[in-house]
Amino acid sequence: MSGPTGERLPYLVAKMKAPRIAERLLVTAERARAEGWAYEQFLEALLEAEGFARDASGARQRIRAAGFPALKSLEDFDWAAQPSAERPLVEHLAQLTWISEAANVCFLGPPGTGKTHLAIALAMRACHAGHRVAFATAADWVARLEAAQQRNTLEAELRRLERYGVLVVDEVGYLPLERQAANLLFALVARRYERGSMIITSNRGFEQWGEILGDAMVAAALIDRLVHHATMIGLKGKSYRLRERGTGIVPAAQIPAPPTPGPART
Repeated sequence: MSGPTGERLPYLVAKMKAPRIAERLLVTAERARAEGWAYEQFLEALLEAEGFARDASGARQRIRAAGFPALKSLEDFDWAAQPSAERPLVEHLAQLTWISEAANVCFLGPPGTGKTHLAIALAMRACHAGHRVAFATAADWVARLEAAQQRNTLEAELRRLERYGVLVVDEVGYLPLERQAANLLFALVARRYERGSMIITSNRGFEQWGEILGDAMVAAALIDRLVHHATMIGLKGKSYRLRERGTGIVPAAQIPAPPTPGPART
C-alpha cells in the first residue's frame, strides 16, 4: 500500500463516497499485509464493511420515515407475561416471508396486551430487511385518505402507498368510524389485497367490525380481503399498563376466530 498508488487510495475512496472504506482502509491494509491476505480478501473486507454500514444507515432512515410512536423489538417483549402471543409463530413471522407473499398479520385482543408492541417489532424487522414501512392508527389513516379525497388525489395517494412493503394500521376499533371513513379504510385494504402486506391491530373481534365501521356489508368485504392471506394472533390476559401500576384488571374477553374467508376477489 506504499508508494504513489497507495497514497492515492484515500482520495479515490473519498471520491467514491465510501466513508466506511476510508475509515477502515489503513487498519485493514496493515492486517492484510501481516496475515498475507489475497487481493480479493482485502477488497472483500473493505466492501463488506461499507455494505454493512450502508444497510444500517438505510434501516435507520426507513425506521425514522415509518412514523412509529415508539421503537419496540421482539427481544424486549415480555413473553412470560403474555403466553397467548404464540412466541414460535411470531418469531417465524419475523423471518418476513409473508411480506414477499403480500400476506397480512392481524393482532386481536384487549387493550394493553402487547398488540402494538408486536406490530412495531415486526415492522422494524421489515425496515432492517429493506422494506419501506408506514405506521398510523386507523383514525390517522382515514384522516390522511380523507384529505387526499378532498384534494381529488385519492387515487394518486393509494398508488403511492403501493410502493410500501408494509402498512401498519393500529387501533382499529378504538374509535367508531362514519360510513364514508369506513369506505376509505376499505379502499385502502382492497388496494393492498394480494399486492402488499398489512399489519392490523384491533381490540375488537371481527363480529363487532360492522358496528365499528357503521356498515355490516363494508365490514364483511373488508374482513374477507384482510384475512384471505393472513396470520391471526389473538392476545388475551391482563393489561401491561394496569399490571405495572398494580391496579385491578378487568378480565379480557376472548377474541373469536375470524370468519371463514370467501373466494378470492379479483
